[in-house]
Amino acid sequence: MSVTISKKMCMIGDFGVGKTSLIRRFVDQKFSDEYLSTVGVKISRKNIILGNTKQRENVTVQLLIWDLEGHTKFKGIAPTYLQGASGVLIVADVTRSETVERISEHIQLFSSVNPKGSIIVALNKVDLIEEEKLALLVEISHSICQDKVIAVYTTSAKTGKDVDEMFYKLAYTMIEPV
Repeated sequence: MSVTISKKMCMIGDFGVGKTSLIRRFVDQKFSDEYLSTVGVKISRKNIILGNTKQRENVTVQLLIWDLEGHTKFKGIAPTYLQGASGVLIVADVTRSETVERISEHIQLFSSVNPKGSIIVALNKVDLIEEEKLALLVEISHSICQDKVIAVYTTSAKTGKDVDEMFYKLAYTMIEPV
């Protein structure tokens, strides 16, 4: 017997880190170099099938992916958008270290609204950086992330590196009771 569960997840991070590009790569399997700034929030949907969860064999999860604007003026209304989310992908751009340094602010913001929500961090745009610098940023992000974060992925919306894996991992953690 198949069951469908609908879950809300949010994408947060500074402007230009690649939140919308990661969603497009996951939902449509597409990538564009064209930068389109998200205004307010954009909601995408994707149904995915998760095999063998604790409850049953196959579960279809309808992910409602809320892509939140990354500008600072937005922070005041962000908590309203975050309400009811089971999980969040916090995205940072590895070519802009200040976006990595702000991960903890995003963790605090999400956790203040959803203390039981699942958190995954995406260090995005890894196709644009050398391995040594990336290794250092991964180390920094692990120290920032505390124990609230389930996983840190090094992603590229351009190449598709770890994009599907990251969304599936978050979907699993959102439906499995801890």
